Amino acid sequence: MIDEKFDVIVVGAGPAGNAAAYTMAKEGLKVLQLERGEYPGSKNVQGAILYADALEKIIPDFREDAPLERHVIEQRMWMLDDNSYVGMHYRSEDFNEEKPNRYTIIRAQFDKWFSRKVRDAGAVVLCETTVTELLRDTRGKVIGVRTDRAGGTIMADMVVLAEGVNGLVGQRAGLRKELKPDAVALAVKEMHFLPRETIEARFNLKGNEGVVIEIMGTVTNGMTGTAFIYTNQESLSVGIGCMVSDFVKSDTSPYALLEAFKNHPSIKPLLAGSEIKEYAGHLIPEGGYKEIPELYGDGWLVVGDAGHFVNAVHREGSNLAMTTGRIAAETIVWLKRRRDPFIADNLAEYARRLEQTFVMKDMKKYKDIPNFLHAKADTVFGLYPRLISKAAQTWFRVDGVDKRTKEKEILQSFRKGRTLTGLIGDAFKLARAWR
Repeated sequence: MIDEKFDVIVVGAGPAGNAAAYTMAKEGLKVLQLERGEYPGSKNVQGAILYADALEKIIPDFREDAPLERHVIEQRMWMLDDNSYVGMHYRSEDFNEEKPNRYTIIRAQFDKWFSRKVRDAGAVVLCETTVTELLRDTRGKVIGVRTDRAGGTIMADMVVLAEGVNGLVGQRAGLRKELKPDAVALAVKEMHFLPRETIEARFNLKGNEGVVIEIMGTVTNGMTGTAFIYTNQESLSVGIGCMVSDFVKSDTSPYALLEAFKNHPSIKPLLAGSEIKEYAGHLIPEGGYKEIPELYGDGWLVVGDAGHFVNAVHREGSNLAMTTGRIAAETIVWLKRRRDPFIADNLAEYARRLEQTFVMKDMKKYKDIPNFLHAKADTVFGLYPRLISKAAQTWFRVDGVDKRTKEKEILQSFRKGRTLTGLIGDAFKLARAWR
């Protein structure tokens, strides 16, 4: 048993857990952070997007030594059918600013760096330590954790659960329901290594500029999901993910889906000649606002993926994780200074503070999108990409047919594929879910 008692135990060393542990340690609290991996980031070999604003609120000077890959100057949104893509690009020299807004990162490197900052702030970090259960007093208040270490009972006034989407500790403690297959996506990712100059030539980049490509369409075989390509210094992060419930119903394996995506005519040239060195799969909570569990109780708070804080529409996760971790920590520090007990009534302040942030506002805004996409998966990810691609090819092909006739042909194609009533109904349902 670790005899030392802590103010707070943080379970997990991802972005949410690190944000919480760092913020509290900087304010002088006695913090213990527990991570089941060999080191922070050991379970996250893939690339990701870092949103600077969220981290800047925690570590203002992070750009001085954080392991950043490229700052994003161009966003591409592609809709693929079997042989084509219809895309929208936004590229701006304004993103070559003194303090860029977004970066690509390698999670293993970034999480290690963030963990060092946590240690430097004064927290104790123990890796290869799995929390097996929460400890409670006779009134049911959480007062510590039990781990898989010999004599691994550790006491604390508070426990912050930043354990990720699986949330096994919270499940065992009865704080959250078992993960539902239709509320979580399984994403498979690879790292494709290429010379720096090759990446810059293929994506029209210079220096540390980067491009992000977000992709949807027939590449998910009618399942609800998306794919992506991120540019790093000397590698490309490539991946695709779909809802677990769809994989259960489908004959397609995640790996086969990724292989088909990489061989799409629009994707294959971007990856040509690359060397694959890393492959990983992980779960992403994508159930949205309606899947957010209880966030606080006597002696405990939930942050990050464990709280289903992912904006699937905009592919945002790390910024929500770091923001919820920071706000949880600030709430705990506030209560500690007031000498208020860490009971549910007082910890409700965490939820009140979250309500004022973009996190809950965005989660509420898109609360109906998951149900819309699940109900319309075949149409949204299959029929419409094909109809839009066919319309684009008809319009841009110069073949002696007048433009009025082409307009009629495109309209007839949509009516035949979906009917006018179906098109209007889909537009209305999407608008209502998006509002």
